[in-house]
Amino acid sequence: MPSATIKIFLVYGDPKRLRTAELSNWTGKAVAGPRSEFEGVFSREESNGAGIYLLTGSDPESGKPAIYIGEAESIRDRIKAHLEKDFWNQIIFFISKDENLTKAHIRFLEGKLIDQARKSGRAVVTNGQSSGARLPESDREDMEIFLEKINQLLPVLGVELLVPTAAKAVTESEHKKLFCEIKGIKAEGHLAPNGFVVLKGSQAILNDRASAQRWPWTMNMRQRLKDEGVLEIKNDTLVFTRDAEFTSPSSAAAVIHGGHANGLTAWKDKSGKTLKEIESK
Repeated sequence: MPSATIKIFLVYGDPKRLRTAELSNWTGKAVAGPRSEFEGVFSREESNGAGIYLLTGSDPESGKPAIYIGEAESIRDRIKAHLEKDFWNQIIFFISKDENLTKAHIRFLEGKLIDQARKSGRAVVTNGQSSGARLPESDREDMEIFLEKINQLLPVLGVELLVPTAAKAVTESEHKKLFCEIKGIKAEGHLAPNGFVVLKGSQAILNDRASAQRWPWTMNMRQRLKDEGVLEIKNDTLVFTRDAEFTSPSSAAAVIHGGHANGLTAWKDKSGKTLKEIESK
């Protein structure tokens, strides 16, 4: 993505309450706020326009993050119909300040965002079906740029549910592959903007170590990854069926080791230097 200047306005001075966001040289605008202040959100002039909206919260059955993505020619009227849904507690919507978003435009954006949310695997997507619309080539290019701006603003406004679970490294140093080995098993990964990514095909110890009892979160994490199909048993080891993102090198190493691990020393580059040594340069 290109560099950008973001202007965020905190209507009440509180970053968790009603806020707006704009990007330099972009005709779009975002409005975000908690469900507890939906009346304040809908009282804004922007909510009367056409746009795309996201409702975020928690899935009541699984406890996982949940998201609903929709489009409307009047954001205010459509969202009121969603008040019967109790899973969501935050709303973000995007409109065009020059009011040039057509029904086809917002359906195109809706379809793209729903696909992104499903591919990211970060949340339960509560939409019953996909959407989308065919656009002339020039309009499609305009909406791809609009979509890019939405994706720049969403994480800044606290929504990372559309970011790929194993986001690619963003700097040259982060691109360097690292290795974690223990008892004949081997895992590969790299640093990433949200922490650390273990790559598909990596191995992990089959059974939890006795020391894992002292840090039950490791056991819980390993079990969750098994339940989700990220870790599968193969030839007396656990194997990652897809790239998996962790909050830190240590949490990734702990899952691989089957117990507590220091990621700064467990992960090494191809020459044998530990992550600690690499970062201390």
